[in-house]
Amino acid sequence: MTLVADHRGDILLPIARAAISRALHLPRTTDESAPWLAENGACFVTLTQHEKLRGCIGSLVAHRALLDDVKSNAVSAALRDPRFMPLTAAELEITRIEISLLTAAQPMVFSSEKDALVQLRPLVDGVIFEFDGYRSTFLPQVWEQLPDPKQFMAHLKHKAGLNPDFWADGIKLSRYAVMNWQERELSNG
Repeated sequence: MTLVADHRGDILLPIARAAISRALHLPRTTDESAPWLAENGACFVTLTQHEKLRGCIGSLVAHRALLDDVKSNAVSAALRDPRFMPLTAAELEITRIEISLLTAAQPMVFSSEKDALVQLRPLVDGVIFEFDGYRSTFLPQVWEQLPDPKQFMAHLKHKAGLNPDFWADGIKLSRYAVMNWQERELSNG
């Protein structure tokens, strides 16, 4: 579920922008002293330009300090998302940053694809799909483009590298919620 955002975005967004700026050899500093940044956290950093995706990389499991996760995922979204060419310094000023902080994923229990689809909560659930080495996820925000659970699941399977109609015993689904923040105005450095 998308949780109500709090003040943490006022700290996290500048950290992400500064990390990308430094990776592009543009000096920029920001306050990284908040004690909660040292706690483990999992986040996704999404970059957009003119309302279109420009990069998205994240962590599904809180395996390092949130500060490190935000900085690493921000730089990876900008420079290492295989779907896009690396972001350039000239593009940074037209790039909007969004950070989604994930809750721990909870396994779903279902007897069939139909049963799983009935349990999905559009605009609430982030979903992880796993089967025999295939894996994908969609953040809850993806429901805005794919509001129908069947269509959502088909695209999730396709993203994992499987046929959109694929279903088999052994499929694992988990769901998580996010708290997210996005830049309101684009920064010009």
